[in-house]
Amino acid sequence: MNTCILPDAALLQRAAQVRLLMLDVDGVLTDGRLFFDDDGRESKAFHVRDGYGIKLLQEWHIEVAVITARYSPTAAYRAHDLGIKRIYQGCSDKNLAYTELKIALGLEDAVVAYMGDDLIDLPILTRVGLATAPADAHPEVGCRVHWQSAQRGGRGAVRELCELILQAQGHWPAILARSAGAEP
Repeated sequence: MNTCILPDAALLQRAAQVRLLMLDVDGVLTDGRLFFDDDGRESKAFHVRDGYGIKLLQEWHIEVAVITARYSPTAAYRAHDLGIKRIYQGCSDKNLAYTELKIALGLEDAVVAYMGDDLIDLPILTRVGLATAPADAHPEVGCRVHWQSAQRGGRGAVRELCELILQAQGHWPAILARSAGAEP
């Protein structure tokens, strides 16, 4: 996160309430490009820093879920690799999956953050307490979110969001102290 520009108080208040972070895959956890080999097998590139940000959130008991309109074994593998237990794939109606997850966890919209990059994400982005997008999101998405990352999808946008949440919740000093080898 760019620490030279301090987020405004309303944004920090929204981020401080987050108990669930939901993420789109293509264009958020990846740069949106799809790679297929000669046999039609798909591959995607994920940024390791985004993964570390997700692990940090999980350490502080913030649930992370993935929701995507496509079905991708690669996305399922990455989610499993990160310990994400809730992955919704093939969701042509992401809003329905969001509602089901929210009910299952007993959460209100105000404590949910979502990062999406395209028009299909707007129904969720207009409901959640903290609506976010990567820097290269569709312009219609970018003008409707509470916060937009300085980073592009698949290039650290998720990590930047994780750090914003952790800072707003007061966990960042302990993370830095631990990373430096000091006691928090």
